[in-house]
Amino acid sequence: MGAAAKKTQIMGILNVTPDSFSDGGRYLNAEEIAEQAARMIDAGADIIDVGGESSRPGAKAVSEEEELARVLPAITAIRRRHGVAISVDTTKAGVARRAIAAGADIINDISGLRGDPEMIGVVRETGARTVIMHMQGTPRTMQENPVYGDVVNEIRDFLQRQVSWAVAQGVERKKLIVDPGIGFGKTVQHNLSLLKHLAEFNQIGCPVLIGHSRKAFLGKTLGLEVAKRDTATAIVSALCVTQGVDILRVHDVEGTAQAVRLAEAVLAAP
Repeated sequence: MGAAAKKTQIMGILNVTPDSFSDGGRYLNAEEIAEQAARMIDAGADIIDVGGESSRPGAKAVSEEEELARVLPAITAIRRRHGVAISVDTTKAGVARRAIAAGADIINDISGLRGDPEMIGVVRETGARTVIMHMQGTPRTMQENPVYGDVVNEIRDFLQRQVSWAVAQGVERKKLIVDPGIGFGKTVQHNLSLLKHLAEFNQIGCPVLIGHSRKAFLGKTLGLEVAKRDTATAIVSALCVTQGVDILRVHDVEGTAQAVRLAEAVLAAP
């Protein structure tokens, strides 16, 4: 008989920004935010990821005050109505601290705990689960000319080092999640290589998160505009399940949920 497949969690993306590449400007008041969260939960989301600063290629930074003004009302609105896990997508320690106080459960730091020297203290003090992501450069510069000798090994080694450093700083290893950073300072071929070898990231010993939804490598590989990338996203999601990925961060929760549950059923079959 086939072994029971573990349940891959789905993290639904809820950007409260005016300029995110896919859904910027769509959810900018508390009522819309809470309703979109409800739709994602009904479709199968285990986590709602709230972001107040765009990380698209070329994006400019926003102030801490502006980011807080965007994410805190969103987190409060979701928490008031739903018991779902909430993630805050931020590189700023001040935003993370206040987001956790407002009801968020997870810190999703695309800088890999390198963007703000105070972030490690917030992670340690709050005990929040924390995503450590790899990014070459910054959102403004990351796609200018990304170069690696061995993209899989270099990124795996970086994530392992960051996990070990965080543990040495007093963070519980079981609270850490790793993300290779699809699309963050990578070419199309880099992204495809990472996806082919995702199982290697399980060696780190932490849950693995993949954020591939609607990203440019899908468009360049298949010739698709952003609005037409959900099927491709779902296909990659199913492939991720076969390599033991624990969390998938996506825009289209319903389509991904179907792909994930089907892949899990196949893996569990005799």
